[in-house]
Amino acid sequence: SMHENGYTSDKPYRKSARVVGDVMGKYHPHGDQSIYDAMVRMAQPFSMRYMLVDGQGNFGSIDGDPPAAYRYTECRMTALASELLADIDKETVDFVDNYDGKEQEPVVLPTRVPNLLINGAAGIAVGMATNIPPHNLGEVIAACIALIDDPNISIGGLMQHIPGPDFPTAGIINGSQEIASAYLTGRGRLYVRARTSIEEDAKGRQTIVITELPYQVNKARLLERIADLVRDKVIDGIASDGLRDESDKDGMRVVIELKRGEVADIVLNNLFKHTPMESVFGINMVALQDGQPKLLNLKEMLDAFLRHRREVVTRRTIFDLRKARERAHILEGQAVALANIDEVIALIKASASPADAKVALMGRAWPAGAVPQMLERAGQVATRPDGLLDAFGLKEDGYHLSDVQAQAILDLRLNRLTGLEQDKIWQEFQALLEQIQDLGDILARPERLLSVIRAELEEIRAKYADPRRTEIVQDHSDLTIEDLIEQQDVVVTLSHGGYAKAQPVSAYQAQRRGGRGKAATSVKDEDFVDKLFVANTHDTLLCFSSAGKLYWLKVYQLPQASRGSRGKPIVNLLTLQEGERINAVLPIHEFEENKFVFMATAAGTVKKTSLEAFSRPRQAGIIAIELEPGDRLVAADITDGT
Repeated sequence: SMHENGYTSDKPYRKSARVVGDVMGKYHPHGDQSIYDAMVRMAQPFSMRYMLVDGQGNFGSIDGDPPAAYRYTECRMTALASELLADIDKETVDFVDNYDGKEQEPVVLPTRVPNLLINGAAGIAVGMATNIPPHNLGEVIAACIALIDDPNISIGGLMQHIPGPDFPTAGIINGSQEIASAYLTGRGRLYVRARTSIEEDAKGRQTIVITELPYQVNKARLLERIADLVRDKVIDGIASDGLRDESDKDGMRVVIELKRGEVADIVLNNLFKHTPMESVFGINMVALQDGQPKLLNLKEMLDAFLRHRREVVTRRTIFDLRKARERAHILEGQAVALANIDEVIALIKASASPADAKVALMGRAWPAGAVPQMLERAGQVATRPDGLLDAFGLKEDGYHLSDVQAQAILDLRLNRLTGLEQDKIWQEFQALLEQIQDLGDILARPERLLSVIRAELEEIRAKYADPRRTEIVQDHSDLTIEDLIEQQDVVVTLSHGGYAKAQPVSAYQAQRRGGRGKAATSVKDEDFVDKLFVANTHDTLLCFSSAGKLYWLKVYQLPQASRGSRGKPIVNLLTLQEGERINAVLPIHEFEENKFVFMATAAGTVKKTSLEAFSRPRQAGIIAIELEPGDRLVAADITDGT
């Protein structure tokens, strides 16, 4: 509709209502809202990797804001959208009647770009599932060219050009193996993460900044989800007023402020786990092939596009060849008329009507004039239009004009009868002969056809290719919090009142003789430091409770706090029962086979257990030693068993 009405990228914007009305009247006699919604999506930079509609006005946002009504917005095609319709007027694709038989619509578009791959697709009609991710245009075209050059190229070879999807919202894809599997089978699951950075505010608190989101994630809903998780205490460490959306026209910027002493990497990992900041994109590359749905791998999809281009370019070449021959045929007739101009004029003047003049022109053999010289280079057959009867054209007795030639002579303007115009006819005919030979060569040699397709793909790449947006992390594993934590030695303190914290060793600088020392922690009245030791952030803390239970805690899970801070109650870090307290904490760097844990109770019961038996953490803890009623565990330590 926009193409027919001339709403192209080099023309002014037009009201969206005109487009919606025209589509509904000609092609889609259903609801206007579904038409407008489809057009709006093609104008959204966060929905389409390469937009097909250039919108002016409010076309919605990544926050889920609705677009303005179509009576307010304006639109036109993008330059790339015109490539989807290139040569549609040259019989390159089949047309069928529209719903009322008064219009014609194409069965497919003669696209010069592989739009199915560069913009992706989600769903076919009503009941057919498909989910094809968007890709980078430059990379896809490079793969098409590689497939032209080497039809036996493997999918691995194609992935040298297409490393993976390229989403309009950028983000980070975790794992190239999943991509390779999806490209090989047509199905797969990709893990897409938001792009984040960790900054420090003026108060010294760490903040998480989000600048890119996974594809199709609603930013406003994401912020609501994070706020709900903070309220429900599923995610700890985010300040109560710590969510801020600072996005503007220059890009996205969502700021998450953390509480003082919180480790940003731990909070970030929890955000990935519990929110759409890490999303799964399920690939299901189903497409219609010969009218039937088929699951295609990457090579089959590219091959289908190249087959389509071969058909389109072949049909376009046949059309151009026919038009060139028809034009050459008319020029032959005009050359004959100019060679016999006086007789032609006299014949026309003597005729009672144009119809009689046409019959008279066709009823005799005319001296051929310059036509034999015109045909000498290519031969008469090369310029004869398809379907022209043998009775017409250059014969032994002269030149016999066809109906089309006779009509063209009657339509000839008088200024075309000058000698200068004869030279122009000769020059145009020579150019047509070269064009006819070139078009014939394209149809005769498959390798020449492929070279034309290749050159057009190179042209598209030069005009529209842009840098990749989505980063691909090559080696993916299910990242744990530990993968994100830097290994460093820290001083762990645990007070008698149950407050725990960790501080970098660097906070305890050596002092000269006579120094006054530094407080390791701040304690309230009647509280005191019960345990203090140095451990690595990746070490495991075995926490033994008075109830004889063992709980596991990673050192990096302890709050990072200053010397003047008490830390955080350990009951907030472990699932302790009422009245239960931690009586022993053992830092473990490695669970060695020849080490043991020695435990003792208030009643004098002792037990020795292999350290390796405690190497498999349980969130709810385990019973390390059975206690008699009224008894309690009072101590635990590491021993070599001797």
